[in-house]
Amino acid sequence: MNQPIIKARGLRKAYGSTLRGKPVVALDGVDFTVGAGRIVGLMGPNGAGKTTALKAILGLTPFEGELSVLGRDPRIARDQLMSDVCFIADVAVLPKWLRVRNAIDYVAGVHPRFDRAKAEDVLARTEVRRDSRIGELSKGMITQLHLALIMAIDARLLVLDEPTLGLDLLYRRTFYEALLNDYFDHETTILVTTHQVEEVEHLLTDVLLINHGRIVLDAAVDQLPNRFVQLVTTAAQLPAARALKPMYERELFGRHALIYDGCDPAELQALGELRTPSIADLFVASMQGVRQ
Repeated sequence: MNQPIIKARGLRKAYGSTLRGKPVVALDGVDFTVGAGRIVGLMGPNGAGKTTALKAILGLTPFEGELSVLGRDPRIARDQLMSDVCFIADVAVLPKWLRVRNAIDYVAGVHPRFDRAKAEDVLARTEVRRDSRIGELSKGMITQLHLALIMAIDARLLVLDEPTLGLDLLYRRTFYEALLNDYFDHETTILVTTHQVEEVEHLLTDVLLINHGRIVLDAAVDQLPNRFVQLVTTAAQLPAARALKPMYERELFGRHALIYDGCDPAELQALGELRTPSIADLFVASMQGVRQ
């Protein structure tokens, strides 16, 4: 059996203190495991703990509890760990004054698994010129540059933190499609954070939803239909539907959509139309809870 790529047990991180003298808890004793060759979406609202979790995984912040990344403790083996990890933040972080060739030089200098020839080959199929400054590139070209840098790194773990922030729908879709079709090989593990849940849910093999520093959902995507069901019903059937204790409810064009966790579909069948909720539906349900 393959060892997990990431394993967290009782992971906790608190920052400073509030005016009342209490620490701000960013991670509240969370447990989760990321398997090899998976594409995992770590999602949650602002302030949920996503960035803190990534910093802990990358060895960028101290923490309490146990955390193993590629079999190493990020607190004491960050240098060795980063030789097997690729971290890419949003495209807006590339300095506008930087030239494309300088960006390639930089990554080649800091990452031991960077293949310059491969990056050059990917860029050769685009209109991105080596002497161009980042500020002279269109958003689409910046996307292509980011992809070239990513695809040239032979990493065991790829961490993407809001990688398409600031890009429009077309370029966001291009980025993720190229990532899946040209990079992912079922040996690399990808951990991605994003607010655009609908755009990545078809890529994911696993979902980690976090809120207020706690994991509220940790599941393989192919197992979600076995656990969750959405009922669309009428006002007349609503009291009976509510009696079965949904985790979330909303009104939809005069009808009511309710999501259940672990409820037998046979109990719901007579009350309306049954559907499998999307990851976006579960995201909203997990963050907001029942609204009546």
